[in-house]
Amino acid sequence: QVQLVESGGGFVQAGDSLTLSCTASENEYPMGWFRQAPGQDREFVAATNWDGSTTSVADSVKGRFTISRGDTKNMVFLYMSSLNPDDTAVYFCAAAPIYSRHAASYLFWGQGTQVTVSS
Repeated sequence: QVQLVESGGGFVQAGDSLTLSCTASENEYPMGWFRQAPGQDREFVAATNWDGSTTSVADSVKGRFTISRGDTKNMVFLYMSSLNPDDTAVYFCAAAPIYSRHAASYLFWGQGTQVTVSS
C-alpha cells in the first residue's frame, strides 16, 4: 500500500502561480495528478514515469502546468501558472504500476488538496 500526501493548495487570484507537492511512501512509481471540480468527473492533469524522464500534461493545461519529480523520486510536483477560475478543483496525487493518463490505471490515491482561483 503506497501512502500519498498532497500539499500546497490554497486560494489564489486569477493569473497567479501555485505549486502542489505530493510525497509518496515508496519510490519509483509512475505518478500523476488529477483534479475534480464540483459536479464534474475526475480529469487527468499530468503524469510522470518513475524517474521523471517522460511526462505528459492535459491539453487544457498545456503551457501552464508542469509536472516534475524530486531527486529522491518519492516526491512529485505540479507547478501551475496563469491560473484561472476554471482551474478551481480538488487536486489529487496518484501512483500507478505503469505510466498512464487514465485514472483507472492508478491504484493509490491521496486525499486531495483544494485549489480555488478567484477572478
